[in-house]
Amino acid sequence: MDADKRRQLRDAFGAFMTGVTIVTSVDKQGRPIGFTANSFSSVSLDPALLLVSIDKRSANLAHFTQCSHFAINILAEQQKEASTIFAQKNEDRFALIDWRWSASRVPLIDNSSAWFDCSLHQVVDAGDHAILIGQVEGFESNATAGLGYYRGAYFTPYQNAQSLIGGPQVVVSALIEFEGHAVMVRQNDGGYQLPSSAVEKRSVSETLGDLLQQLGINAHPGFVYSVYDDRQKHQQHIVFLCALPTDAGSLTPQLGAAEWFDMPTLARLPIKDPALRSMLGRFVKENAVGNYGIYYGDEHSGAIKQFAG
Repeated sequence: MDADKRRQLRDAFGAFMTGVTIVTSVDKQGRPIGFTANSFSSVSLDPALLLVSIDKRSANLAHFTQCSHFAINILAEQQKEASTIFAQKNEDRFALIDWRWSASRVPLIDNSSAWFDCSLHQVVDAGDHAILIGQVEGFESNATAGLGYYRGAYFTPYQNAQSLIGGPQVVVSALIEFEGHAVMVRQNDGGYQLPSSAVEKRSVSETLGDLLQQLGINAHPGFVYSVYDDRQKHQQHIVFLCALPTDAGSLTPQLGAAEWFDMPTLARLPIKDPALRSMLGRFVKENAVGNYGIYYGDEHSGAIKQFAG
C-alpha cells in the first residue's frame, strides 16, 4: 500500500472513538517498561481475556511477546500528560509518573480509571503488529471518566460538559448506577427525582462534585447521559451517568431522602416530570443490555446517539 493510501486508512481507523491505555511490563533485568496504546479491547468474560496490539517496530516487542505478565492501565481524563510521556522516547518514563507494583510485579499507573493485571495467554501475529491476549488475574475500577481519543486528538467527556451550557438556568443531575440499582430522591409530595442541583456561581463540575459529596456516595461522573431543555421552566438539564469503584464500601446515602432502587422498582416509581420518566424508562432498558446512548433535545422530543456501555 502506498503512503497516501496508508494515511487515508489511518484516518479512517481514527474515526472510531477509543479510550487510551498504557501497557506495562518489565524487561529481563526487571526494569519497568511501557507504551501508550488505544488498540485495546475486552475479549471474553469466562475466561477473563483482553487484547492489545503492539507495533512490530517497537523496541519493546521482544519483551512484551515473551513476558509472563503485563498490565493494561486505562487512563483517566486527567492523564493526558502520562499518555504523551509513554508515546514518546523518554529516557526514564516511569520517573515522570506515580506508579506501584502489582501482585505479579508489573507496574500499575496511579489514579488510572481502571487497571488489569494479566498473564500472557497468547501472542497472535497480525501483519505489522502483534496481538497480545492476556488473561486477567486481578483488576480494579475507580469509576472515573476515561481519556478518549478521536481522529488524532484527545477528548474528555466529563470536563468538556461546561461547553454544553446554553440555557438561562442549568440543572445538573446525577444518574448513579451500581450493580443494577440507581439512586432516587424522595420529594415532599411523595414523588421521586434524580439527585439534582442548580448551577449558579459554580461550574458544572463543581456543582456535580458538591452534589455527590452531599449524597455521601463514592460515585464518579462518566459520560453525559442526557442534555435537554425544559422550555416551560426555562431550564437546561444535564444528566451525568455516574458509577462506583469496585471497592465502593458503604452504599447508604447520607442524604435522608435518597434511596437505592433496583431496575424493576425504578420503572414503577411515581415520577411526575414526563421528561424524567421517559429518560428513566430508556435507562432501565439500556441497563439490561449494557449499551447506553446520549439524548439531545427538549422535554418533548430529541435524538439519541449511541455509545458503547
